Amino acid sequence: MRTSIKTSVALALVAASAFAAAPAYADETEVPSDFTISGYVQGVSDYRFRGVSATAGDPAIQGAINVNHASGFYVGAWASSLQETPTMGSTELDLLAGWTGEVASGVTADVGVTYYVYPGGEVGHANFFEPYAAISTTVGPVSAKAGVSYAWKQKALGSDDNLYLYTDFGAGIPNTPVSLSAHLGYTSGPLSPAVLTGAAGGYDGFDYSVGANYALTKNLSLGVSYIGVGGQSVDSLSNDTAVVTIKLAL
Repeated sequence: MRTSIKTSVALALVAASAFAAAPAYADETEVPSDFTISGYVQGVSDYRFRGVSATAGDPAIQGAINVNHASGFYVGAWASSLQETPTMGSTELDLLAGWTGEVASGVTADVGVTYYVYPGGEVGHANFFEPYAAISTTVGPVSAKAGVSYAWKQKALGSDDNLYLYTDFGAGIPNTPVSLSAHLGYTSGPLSPAVLTGAAGGYDGFDYSVGANYALTKNLSLGVSYIGVGGQSVDSLSNDTAVVTIKLAL
């Protein structure tokens, strides 16, 4: 099995040109003031989706581009290399659209939908839609977020539905370039760790992570996370692991 880094980078760049009339990753001052463009590229030592590896424990290269309007509406695209399979090919491309904004003092909402696309897949049905909603706030130095994603019954999910609930926490260490994060998620459905690892009689499960991030420069950062997941512990799939990330914001 192998990952297609070249294909993922190309898809990320194509998505960027589709969403922005200005050159990809143009400076925000070059677009109308109501719009902002942001993006990043990053390398990860293992692409873990809700705790389960999508690259058989191998590294992946990923990229994102987002266009936000002052009204709160946004569109974006995210791409990653994958372990190559007949169904999913070697690339994942996530297209998303939504709205975010303050709904109460200090409380921000984010609602939208993600379309998971696997352009290299040749066998079966892999693409599916997943609406999402989340609220976030800050208490002192700690940011907190709670969210839900729900995919209705679709062919890619074995004609079943999938529910994902999660919470995220983050905080910067004062007077340092270091920030800390923690995550806890719960899946019920065909995307659960129990199903993906073949756990007997299981249809749900938790995933979690704790991590630290070091800002090397304004745009470049280095992070490490310890990731765990329920279900069976399978090497290079669902075993507990540390994932290293190097990220360049554009």
